[in-house]
Amino acid sequence: MFHVLILCTHNSARSVLAEGMLNHWAARLGRPVRAHSAGSAPSGRINPFALEALRNVGVDTADFRSKSWDEFTAPEAPPLSLVITVCDSAAAEQCPVFFGGQGQPLKLHWGYPDPSDAEGGDAGKRRAFELTRQAIGYRMLQLLALPLEQMDKAALQAALLEIGRR
Repeated sequence: MFHVLILCTHNSARSVLAEGMLNHWAARLGRPVRAHSAGSAPSGRINPFALEALRNVGVDTADFRSKSWDEFTAPEAPPLSLVITVCDSAAAEQCPVFFGGQGQPLKLHWGYPDPSDAEGGDAGKRRAFELTRQAIGYRMLQLLALPLEQMDKAALQAALLEIGRR
């Protein structure tokens, strides 16, 4: 199983959208990939617009919760292959040491503007969350198209950086 941890400071919007979309697409495509999300300073709640955007495309959000990245530093945590930051503040933070797997996971940054900051009231926020969900979902599909089981770390890093440039 290829475990991916997606980080955003508060684990309330972008990281949750990414976790939901990656797990959704991996299940539909039959890929052995499992996404998790967390934050360095979790808010303790998921933004309702993020949950709505995911539910609107058939993602089950019943078990989603805002959680700390500390859950993924314990020896019994899933062995992480990849850590992706999706907000600039999380990308600038010093990540903890993650255990398990074959050494430290690959780390990269795929930044997205915070849809919570959208103007235009609830309608503007809904639109921003949906556009962010679509952008994240597209990158997650590209990640799943890679032959993950056959790639060494250098090739995977190069492919993921290329996806991030698109």
